[in-house]
Amino acid sequence: MFISPMLLASRKEPFDDDSYICELKFDGIRIVLSKFNNQIKLYTRHNNEVSSKFPELLNLDVPDGTVLDGEIIVTGSDGSPDFEAVMERFMSNKSSYKIVYCIFDVIYSNGQSLASKQLAQRKELLNGLEINHPNAFILEGIRGNGVSYFNTVKEKGLEGIVLKKANSAYEIRKRSKNWIKVINYDFTEVLITGYTRKDVKFLLSYQDGTPAGMMEFMPMSDRQKFHSTKKLKSETEDFVFIDPISCSVKHRSMTKHGKLRLPSFVSWRE
Repeated sequence: MFISPMLLASRKEPFDDDSYICELKFDGIRIVLSKFNNQIKLYTRHNNEVSSKFPELLNLDVPDGTVLDGEIIVTGSDGSPDFEAVMERFMSNKSSYKIVYCIFDVIYSNGQSLASKQLAQRKELLNGLEINHPNAFILEGIRGNGVSYFNTVKEKGLEGIVLKKANSAYEIRKRSKNWIKVINYDFTEVLITGYTRKDVKFLLSYQDGTPAGMMEFMPMSDRQKFHSTKKLKSETEDFVFIDPISCSVKHRSMTKHGKLRLPSFVSWRE
């Protein structure tokens, strides 16, 4: 049985509040694990069944009628989540990367919905499952201390944190302000060197001219400014190249090939 997971609202800065449970935001693939009729099935947040991609989780010892919410990650050599590695594992059955299912919530237990119960109560019920599996662990979180936890995450170069209202219900299919993500963004000055004809994505390079990736997210007002001031250099069937324009972008770390991950526009640079 698929349950559409509760989604996160966003906030720029962390905060301290003991009425919230603070968790690490994992850099992986959101997975809902469902066990009914004594068969485990795995679903992405978009209701795609991916049970065959992670067979090591299909023997997880949980009662029939259980639905869990969590994130599948692959850890790098330093122990931190490696997004490119987990995507390689997701895309290829030949990949040898070991996965870990980080479980942070339980939505059904013994066939009964727990969605209306408070998060703190669901955490207790989740711990009561006493999951013992080499590819899974339960994420408990800590009360409050969002600022210091986020600072530690920044020091270690991790993705961010999630602050969850301890008395919140599980809001199925909803993006709720009761769960708040704070992303550890990096900021980089880059050059826009062109754009795609289709969907208008922007080609980026670093100041030395090496490719920095492609940017999709730019406010409409800034898109209009870009198109009114750009100076064309050359064109192909798929791309339009321009005289470089400097801007600042925020992004989530970098890929192994040195490109920006999910860059989005921040401001123009003189």
